[in-house]
Amino acid sequence: MNVDGQPYRTIWLSDDGAAVCVIDQRRLPHQFVTAQLRTLDDAVMAIDDMTVRGAPLIGATAAFGVALGLRADPSDAGLARAVTRLIGSRPTAVNLAWAAREVAAAVQPLPPAERFAAAIRDAQRICEDDVESGLRIGEHGADLLAGLKVANRPLQVLTHCNAGWLAAVDWGTALAPVYQAQRRGMAVHVWVDETRPRNQGASLTAWELGQQGIAHTVIADNTGGHLMRQGLVDVCIVGADRVAANGDVCNKIGTYLKALAAFDNDVPFYAALPHSTIDWNLPSGDTIRIEERDPEEIHTIVGLDRNGALSRVRLTPVGSAAANYAFDVTPARLISGLITERGVGVASPQGLATLYPAQARAHQQAHPQ
Repeated sequence: MNVDGQPYRTIWLSDDGAAVCVIDQRRLPHQFVTAQLRTLDDAVMAIDDMTVRGAPLIGATAAFGVALGLRADPSDAGLARAVTRLIGSRPTAVNLAWAAREVAAAVQPLPPAERFAAAIRDAQRICEDDVESGLRIGEHGADLLAGLKVANRPLQVLTHCNAGWLAAVDWGTALAPVYQAQRRGMAVHVWVDETRPRNQGASLTAWELGQQGIAHTVIADNTGGHLMRQGLVDVCIVGADRVAANGDVCNKIGTYLKALAAFDNDVPFYAALPHSTIDWNLPSGDTIRIEERDPEEIHTIVGLDRNGALSRVRLTPVGSAAANYAFDVTPARLISGLITERGVGVASPQGLATLYPAQARAHQQAHPQ
């Protein structure tokens, strides 16, 4: 996608192959800065402190992180250590563990001297697969939007958090249908939830939509229900960090409330995701481990001060406690459908089996009724 008219991906190898380059998303929208990851520690920290975020991009970073760990220690112990540390950096998004284990499985049979180069190749494959998945999600989602298109005004889409190209290697998930709709000449307007406490909607979604020239309006997180009651939302599309085998969707905190409002107002509610976000080993969303992050993310906020510098200010009284749950689970019954690279399916075991028959058969064999 574009930054000031120049095409970018969110993660790439440096020209000399010595580092993995990423966009430092903590600085957006006010500063566009890239960072270099050269060690396993760098990759773990980038995931943990949200230099990179978004389930598909976390997965890609983890894949490269395994490679960076193998450059320093290509032994079996070094491989196991890299995978364990990366998986522990953030617990909720399943793409992270999936990608780290994919690379580990690819390089495990090889002699240690060959593992680093092979891991880099496999990480690059995972990145290319993610780009292709985002493109297909966008195409299937744009077909869906075309069917909802209303006369004489732009289609009104509401999204939550950031699930655009900044959350993936390119294209993204929830915003991919919007980008494809734009390419087809459809008029689309996006309502952008601010997404407290880290404001990924206000800072990231709004920024990338602006870079693409797509009309959008940032709203407070509590505004969506009002807009739906007023008939100002035609469809909600969100991303996902983990989807259970029954179709339950775990996504950024606040997603469940939007799904409830959409259900009450007969507004279609879709989650967009690639295959790597489905956790076939999880029967339902009830047992998903919900990450609890530093309470300081609730207590404070970062923005530009009057001198144009990034500054952190406190919002809450000193001494007040804060609970910072990063995700919630939306039951499948509230979801109109899942937009995937295979097409749009029902959020149910049968719907997932239609989209991914081989994975569903393996799940049934591993978890017989």
